[in-house]
Amino acid sequence: MSNKEKILDDVARMAGGAIGTIGGLRGQINEEIRLRVDEIALRMDLVPRAEFERVESMLQQARIEQNELIKRIEKLEQQIAPNTKAS
Repeated sequence: MSNKEKILDDVARMAGGAIGTIGGLRGQINEEIRLRVDEIALRMDLVPRAEFERVESMLQQARIEQNELIKRIEKLEQQIAPNTKAS
């Protein structure tokens, strides 16, 4: 093996090691960012998406029930109205 080949081999090994190190560093940076975002979300008192969707579903059901009750009240008022006029 000539000196030139040995140097190229060493450079290739160093580059491979650097890429591995950069990959590990990238994972650490991503994890650190994720932790920081979670901390900010906790301080802002944000709710998880699943909980928001659950409450939204409950609200939609309550609106449906409210509309049904309004219709029932209107129907009852119509039934009572003729009786009050006859008195």
